[in-house]
Amino acid sequence: MSVLAALVFIFLAATAALHLAWGFGLRWPARDERELVATVVGATGRTRMPGRAQCALAAAAILCAALVVLWLSGLATSPLPPDAVTLLGGGVALVFALRGSVAYTGVWRTRFALQPFARNDRRYYAPLCLVTALVCAIFVFERMRS
Repeated sequence: MSVLAALVFIFLAATAALHLAWGFGLRWPARDERELVATVVGATGRTRMPGRAQCALAAAAILCAALVVLWLSGLATSPLPPDAVTLLGGGVALVFALRGSVAYTGVWRTRFALQPFARNDRRYYAPLCLVTALVCAIFVFERMRS
């Protein structure tokens, strides 16, 4: 289980780093801002990336979720009480489950229809969110059993 937690942590930390880098002007994996928006934001009618503060906030939230995974698994010691960590883990699982699930709804598909985001969201982004939710839920249930 430690390997699974480490893998999820690495994935989330890398995702957080990308969000932060986008906020500071990185255009990868695109050639320009418009293409980056179509690839990683996908919002219909949007042509500009979110601002530095929004990207930094997203990065911070994702990194916090990564830390919760480490705390849930016992790979890192939390400054919080064990019950608080379990509750936070349930919250992280719920957020990722909702984000992963909503990608398959008509409302989401209409609002985030830019390609290649829409295709990548259904193939990669949403499934990765659902897997992350599942891993968090497993750790939460394990903590509740012990």
